[in-house]
Amino acid sequence: MDQVSQLMEEGVREGVFPGAVLLAAQGPDIIFHQAFGTTNQEGRIPVTTHTVYDLASLTKPLATASCMMVLIQEGRLCLSDTIGRLHPGFSSPDKRNLSLEQILSHTAGFPAYRPYYEELSLLKPESRKGRLVELLNSEPLAYAPGQGCQYSDLGYMALGLILEEVSGLPLDALTSRLVFDPLGINDLFFMPFGLNARNSSPVIPKSRIAPTESCPWRKTVLHGQVHDDNAWVLGGVAGHAGLFGTALGIWRLLDAVRRVFLGEAVDSPFSHSAAKIFLGKRRIPGTYVLGYDTPTPPESSSGAAFSPRTVGHLGFTGASFWLDLEKQALVILLTNRVHPTRNNGKIRIFRPKIHNAAMSAMGFSPLDNLFL
Repeated sequence: MDQVSQLMEEGVREGVFPGAVLLAAQGPDIIFHQAFGTTNQEGRIPVTTHTVYDLASLTKPLATASCMMVLIQEGRLCLSDTIGRLHPGFSSPDKRNLSLEQILSHTAGFPAYRPYYEELSLLKPESRKGRLVELLNSEPLAYAPGQGCQYSDLGYMALGLILEEVSGLPLDALTSRLVFDPLGINDLFFMPFGLNARNSSPVIPKSRIAPTESCPWRKTVLHGQVHDDNAWVLGGVAGHAGLFGTALGIWRLLDAVRRVFLGEAVDSPFSHSAAKIFLGKRRIPGTYVLGYDTPTPPESSSGAAFSPRTVGHLGFTGASFWLDLEKQALVILLTNRVHPTRNNGKIRIFRPKIHNAAMSAMGFSPLDNLFL
């Protein structure tokens, strides 16, 4: 793993990120787990393997899709369920018949992003979720459902609201109950505030949290506050963003997913059949399985050594993971590349390099990849 360490140190020196944690695992074994750089530019606090990162859109697979998987295997939901049946707020003709499967696979027609926070921030906190439902319900679809694929924050905002409606619990409490607590994971969590703080927001020293952006809207360096503005106006908890955690916490969750997918008998909230349904094949059109992305050659951020049976996800703040279900290899990269500004795209070039190096160190070369 010498080349991996050298590349990570080079990433710090060249300003790809202030600091980072990389974890690589094969099967049940962690092969590499190391921290690099500092959490911020000012205090120069060294990153450790216990440093907590804003996981941004990793919330989608690790929290929202995980809850969906559990509720579907329990029979409380079906992939064919329509959101109009599950939530009375989704009643418009173009929304009520959208299925959970379409939204999970980003083929429902929702646009990628809207700055809803600009309007929601003007409302009282207790009115914001209701207004968000109205905004999503009235948002014109970008394409006919099932006829295209566009990665969408909006779709996962809707899924978070539906999970809360069906369960009667806030999303952070539901995720803990269904997923994190059964797996004994205490280092993946939302950090709610305001009205949501009643859900026992964890008390984490700021020295353990990597700050993100010097936010032009909130006029401060975000440190322990969710980076995503739409999640922030909802009190830090949403279906598309809001999760914080460590690389080890992500490994614990994904290792459970890997093992049940392979049919191993483990004490897990997930079942083999549900994991196969969610991760077994891409939904057409598009590149997604349910809740997760897959590599898109020839320029995937995963590099060139992961097999076609790989799932993963990226987060805007600089977090990512790729899990190869064939090779049983996992690489988790956590960074705060948006500190102090999001106008730093160096990670796009860095990601495939570090993934190639990590996979090579575990014995997998690009020549192993059926994509090539």
